[in-house]
Amino acid sequence: MVTGDCFSRLLDEIAVAAYRSCDKCQGANLIMQFLDKAAVNAAMTWGHVLDAMKAGHRRPQPRLGDTLLLRDPDCMLVRTAWIDGLGIAVKAAAIFPGNASMNPPVPSIQGYAMVYDDKTGGVEAIIDAVSLTSWKTAGDSALGSSMLSRTDAKSLAMVGAGAMAEPLIRAHLSVRPALDNVTIWNRSRPRAEELASKLTDLGRPVIIADDLERTVRAADIISVATMSLEPLIMGRWLKDGAHLDLVGAYRLDMHEADGEAVKRARVWVDYRGTTIDHIGDIATPLKQGVITRDHILGDLYDLVPGAVGRSNDRDITLFKNGGGAHLDLMTCRAILAAVVKA
Repeated sequence: MVTGDCFSRLLDEIAVAAYRSCDKCQGANLIMQFLDKAAVNAAMTWGHVLDAMKAGHRRPQPRLGDTLLLRDPDCMLVRTAWIDGLGIAVKAAAIFPGNASMNPPVPSIQGYAMVYDDKTGGVEAIIDAVSLTSWKTAGDSALGSSMLSRTDAKSLAMVGAGAMAEPLIRAHLSVRPALDNVTIWNRSRPRAEELASKLTDLGRPVIIADDLERTVRAADIISVATMSLEPLIMGRWLKDGAHLDLVGAYRLDMHEADGEAVKRARVWVDYRGTTIDHIGDIATPLKQGVITRDHILGDLYDLVPGAVGRSNDRDITLFKNGGGAHLDLMTCRAILAAVVKA
């Protein structure tokens, strides 16, 4: 480990080397792109995201570094990933849950991601973090569902009506087109109604529910995107064959499902290194002895190459979407490729 004066000297040497390198190679630098929300959304499809994530999970596993600054309930999250062959991504996002209640509303998540070339370290792009996060997060859940939920699933329940709810619904429908109805439950009914008004193009009934238990008991796929500190989904509510997609929790003190739900299910996570010991949905049942580590069957680095996620139609499956920076990097690559083709 480099510390103290040695670290200071190392920084000075890096700065000098960088200066000399830039002085010698002017004209060879990458052309940097700035992509706002409109540019990202115009170019992207769920197919782009899923293809990029499948390809990314066949590459070497990432080097990751996260920084979380808290001023409860607000936080600043900086996530960094380096994948050999894909380069580096750094995403800095400010998460202010109270923004949604402002008049006029302000986005709860704001920030940007930077993409660096793998060979030279040059900055290739600066990408709007809100649109990136929507495509990344919903694509992550859709990829999990494509390998864990029943192919004949008919009913989707969306728990939560925040910013991620619409992309999650659309992403799940993209991989399970047999879904013939969507039910939305939210603590605030007006938010659920607002979300439903954005989904009139789905060609399916969109139902607003007031009874969460009844909604969960009836659903084949349950996607949960909240910032709840207490479990919302009870394990006893899950019917045989259901798939539970847990998205919202990203801290140790956050929980969207109780220990019974985790215990009953075949549990998969998007990446072991960012979920098992870092997010309450999995870490708490482990700490309490409700499950052991062997209960977590694997992650997308196992599922994408061919691990069996669901053994039969009666299995309850659970996918914990932790959304690490490696997924941001994969999605950034999908965005840049899509923009070039557009």
